[in-house]
Amino acid sequence: MDTVEHWVSGAGFIGESERTAPVYNPAEGVVAREVRLASAADVAAAVAAARAAFPAWADTSLAKRQQIMFAFRELLSARRQEVAEILTAEHGKVLSDALGEVARGLEIVELATSVPQLLKGEYSQNVSNGVDVYSVREPLGVVGVITPFNFPAMVPLWFFPLAIAAGNTVVLKPSEKDPSASVWMARLMQEAGLPDGVLNVVHGDKVAVDALLDHPDVASISFVGSTPIARYVYETGTSRGKRVQALGGAKNHMLVLPDADLDLVADSAVNAGFGSAGERCMAISVVVAVEPVADELVAKISERMSRLTVGDGRRGCDMGPLITREHRDKVAGYLDIAAEDGAELVVDGRGIRVDGSSDGFWLGPTLVDRVPTSSRVYSDEIFGPVLSVVRVHSFEEGVALINSSPYGNGTAIFTNDGGAARTFQREVQVGMIGINVPIPVPVGYYSFGGWKASLFGDTKAYGTEGITFFTRAKAVTSRWLDPAHGGINLGFPQN
Repeated sequence: MDTVEHWVSGAGFIGESERTAPVYNPAEGVVAREVRLASAADVAAAVAAARAAFPAWADTSLAKRQQIMFAFRELLSARRQEVAEILTAEHGKVLSDALGEVARGLEIVELATSVPQLLKGEYSQNVSNGVDVYSVREPLGVVGVITPFNFPAMVPLWFFPLAIAAGNTVVLKPSEKDPSASVWMARLMQEAGLPDGVLNVVHGDKVAVDALLDHPDVASISFVGSTPIARYVYETGTSRGKRVQALGGAKNHMLVLPDADLDLVADSAVNAGFGSAGERCMAISVVVAVEPVADELVAKISERMSRLTVGDGRRGCDMGPLITREHRDKVAGYLDIAAEDGAELVVDGRGIRVDGSSDGFWLGPTLVDRVPTSSRVYSDEIFGPVLSVVRVHSFEEGVALINSSPYGNGTAIFTNDGGAARTFQREVQVGMIGINVPIPVPVGYYSFGGWKASLFGDTKAYGTEGITFFTRAKAVTSRWLDPAHGGINLGFPQN
């Protein structure tokens, strides 16, 4: 059976650990390959490679780093179909979703090509007689990146291009559920001219995560995953003196006002709720309908759901399987909870007819109406194709409901009332807001991240905050003596 190896110092790396994990084809329900799971010693070998490569890479000119990023961008753009097929095979998302994921990741690579501009400091001349002050930004050293299964290409691309362009070296630990894309991108970076050891990939589970968190030579950790693990990564990493950005879970709401275009809302709810099988932290999982529009809206959403095809992502379907059988069963279990809590199961995705193997990890799009806010169906991050509808009686009630959530990742409002939209964006306690836009993921030159239990740490991902995270500022106060200098003065400068 094919085994996915680590990537250390520019080559495949077996490591000392003999542990492996299965990598499934979710559409067929079969093990397609296995992946090596790193020991602490294997992680240490990757960190050592990154540490050895750091001095020369940090001294590499901005022009050279920029050239490598341009080369990587061209290679990734030209071969996006290749990596998209890897994503579909291991994650299960349909090919169009996979290509979209690569396109969004390319935005951050393109941002990284502008690193000479992003790293410009400031300069103040003659702050005192003959004294100038200026600032520079320098790389941190070896940085760790831990990424989730749901976006095996895009989320790594949120971090390692900016980190590398800023002069750092990287140890990336992708999800062991779909590990191949990260090694594929590391090889592509090598082809683009990246020196060996600057980007390393180790696969693994909690052993590898803890090894990165504990290693004294790892200066920072970037993490995306569930809120409990994000909190653990943040608390553990910061307790060891590391800089940490840990992006956690979400429960994203879409507030629908009575004046909204319900056809646009229904289309948006289906796209935002069921794209990538709902396995994304920016998915809309709760539609908050301000009465009296709920009945009509539920009917429109239900009608559109009936047209979706579920199946193998290579066959032109609209939605693929979930990542594993265990995750599929966990998500399906929420439908029993919904019934027990008195919610109305409008569309039941269990037993869906699929265009694919009956052994795949299938759960069709599901719509649950009249969900009590006391139900776990409402409060939990389900991370699957389950769209809940909660009915409220006013704009104010809807905003209060959103603000009472422990999460604050993304939210959206649909309305034709500019005043209501402006009030919403000012009052809602969420980090990313869409106005008649269902999935408000910022473009690459803005930064991604939520509030409350959706983000631990002060710095968001990519954009200018990404550069800030992967560098540290140094202020220099300088005085060069004038040739006419006439003696020594040991006192402080005076104004």
